[in-house]
Amino acid sequence: MAIDWPTGTDVVRVAVHDRVAVITLDRPDRRNALHAEMREPITRALDEFAARDDVGCVVITGAGTAFCAGGDVKGDVAERATLDPDARVAALLADAQLARVLHEHPKLTVAAVNGPAVGAGMALALACDFRIAAESARLVTGWARLAFSGDFGGAWFLTRLVGPSRALELLVSNASLDAREAQALGLVNRVAPDAGFADAWMAWAQELASGPTGAFAGMKANVHDALHLSLAEALLRETGRMVASGGTDDHREAVRAWRERRPPRYRRPAG
Repeated sequence: MAIDWPTGTDVVRVAVHDRVAVITLDRPDRRNALHAEMREPITRALDEFAARDDVGCVVITGAGTAFCAGGDVKGDVAERATLDPDARVAALLADAQLARVLHEHPKLTVAAVNGPAVGAGMALALACDFRIAAESARLVTGWARLAFSGDFGGAWFLTRLVGPSRALELLVSNASLDAREAQALGLVNRVAPDAGFADAWMAWAQELASGPTGAFAGMKANVHDALHLSLAEALLRETGRMVASGGTDDHREAVRAWRERRPPRYRRPAG
């Protein structure tokens, strides 16, 4: 049963479904373009879910036929054009923290890309650990079309996923990738048919959420460390996490299950 989480706004919906927290960008009439009211409830939800034992995975998706059309050029962007440059930088940087909070979240995060993900919307999808895309979805860099240089960490995520030369090519060419092209480049992990897409991403998220989430958090931290630490530094942190995971109830249950040749049954609080 889904339990609604209060957002205090009508542009974002949040609910918890059996250990899976689902954040839905809810402006289908604007193709879920980012709105100033979205940042606070999403950030607040992510902060709470980071500490909740009854949440094992977080999904972000869009209402209607789009994932996220990026910045609202007719709304927030236009309104901020009247501010001085320093104020515009501060406002955009505050909003862009969404990408950092998603990327650094201790729980596994999944972007369920149900339709076009453009510019900052694409960056939010890339900020997640995993991406599952509907067959009809597209990833569009988008910034070049409006002579913008990019925001929300789009270049940062692209560079780490596909390398600097390919990332720059995708940016300057205003690339529009269909789901299979994005998967071939490593930008999407899975592609599912449009029919039943919601069932596909929920099934994957529930599979992730039912696993040893503490160990998964350690794996995620190990992968992040691998991007910026030396091997010697990474080994020290990795070893500490390995020893810590060996002292958990999840590890003890996994060992029992292995010995008894059965799937593990991790104890989880009710959602």
